[in-house]
Amino acid sequence: MKTVTLLEFRQKAQVVLSYVQKGQSVLLTNRGKPVARLEPVTSGSPGQDDPFYSLYQLADVRGESLTNDQIDRVVYGS
Repeated sequence: MKTVTLLEFRQKAQVVLSYVQKGQSVLLTNRGKPVARLEPVTSGSPGQDDPFYSLYQLADVRGESLTNDQIDRVVYGS
């Protein structure tokens, strides 16, 4: 995944978007911290291999609830 600062994105938005159009994800950062992710839009519905469909396997009724950040790390490896 390519990382781009917000300043670079403002200056070179067309170039950055060309990466996304070619299928590459781009992580936008502000002062060194991730703030957004640009990803190509897929034309169809998610496939059965989409991590969303396996979330139920991670459920544990005995454990504590996960935060959104923890869920993102488990699902997307961020």
